[in-house]
Amino acid sequence: MPAAVNATDRAGTPDLQIQAVRKRYGAFAAVDDLSFEVRQGSFFSILGPSGCGKTTLLRMIAGFIAPDAGDLRIKGVSMNGVPPNRRPVNMVFQHLALFPMMNVGENIAYGLERRGVKGATAKAKVTDMLRRVGLPGSEGKRIDQLSGGQKQRVAIARSLVLEPALLLLDEPLGALDLKLREHMKVELKQLQAEVGTTFVYITHDQSEALVMSDQVAVMNHGRFEQLGTPQQLYYQPQTAFVAGFVGNNNRFEGTIESRSGEQVLLRTPSGMGLWSQRVGQVDVGQQALLFIRPEAIEIGRSARELPAGEPAWTAKVQSVLFDGGNSTVQVREDKSDTALQIALPLTGRLADLKTGETVHFGYQPAQAWCFSA
Repeated sequence: MPAAVNATDRAGTPDLQIQAVRKRYGAFAAVDDLSFEVRQGSFFSILGPSGCGKTTLLRMIAGFIAPDAGDLRIKGVSMNGVPPNRRPVNMVFQHLALFPMMNVGENIAYGLERRGVKGATAKAKVTDMLRRVGLPGSEGKRIDQLSGGQKQRVAIARSLVLEPALLLLDEPLGALDLKLREHMKVELKQLQAEVGTTFVYITHDQSEALVMSDQVAVMNHGRFEQLGTPQQLYYQPQTAFVAGFVGNNNRFEGTIESRSGEQVLLRTPSGMGLWSQRVGQVDVGQQALLFIRPEAIEIGRSARELPAGEPAWTAKVQSVLFDGGNSTVQVREDKSDTALQIALPLTGRLADLKTGETVHFGYQPAQAWCFSA
């Protein structure tokens, strides 16, 4: 698969340009001939599993690792050979690295003082940055007096006060508890929109990437599988990896049995036949993978509750997993014993669904994606 390329769609030079960058460790390609651009003032996320190369890529942008080949430009200027302290970037790490012996104001002013900015000028910049991150008047607080989210904002303020061209964020929410992480996703997105600094964010958490980003690159084995908006990745996955990695899915393996116009029929080893209208390069007789999202499947106590003309199957309820608006029903299709997860409708008509009940389900073939295995 060729490396993905995203041309800037705003006027001016992209804030970050990566051209044919490679980094190998022996026979292992951590970053493999990668090319892409990040437009000015955007929130750009790199999403992928552990070991896919995203941290290596971020550290090359920061200058901590030198690429084996290729060109890396920030604001149109090549950074090849430029040391980290001479690059117009700052980095926020997962563990923040705040100085515990300094108060909040001193932490934020540290970089300014090293650049020779002191006195009233430094104080004004610190005050303004604390206001921007929602911590006005916190200059004198000790670091150990802050909550996890407040520490996160101080670390970001310490980086942004230096006015970098790029702010690099290395899984900064990973150490926070779930509720605080959900809150910080919204705050980070709002902060980036307010300050206008380009954020390059790496994460293995798809929710973080989808919620906050203008664009997301899904990385796998040192390359980008797909680069696009969160909506494009979720609704128009271009590879089996993206379809399986982004969002929840029912995943089926089987053989392409027939083709009718733009639709193909996948037959699973257990005998279930599934139609798909969104097809990669697959032909009759090929092994293939088919994905259907739980929310794309209609469910009812009778076939009459399903949309007219939609293929329907009968199944037994195995369990109901209550999680508020994200509740799901686990079922097994009667004839093939195939297991599926189906999103529980929010209307409440199935709120009393019980284990062992018979239900009917179906889906539109246009809501299924099929790729060569």
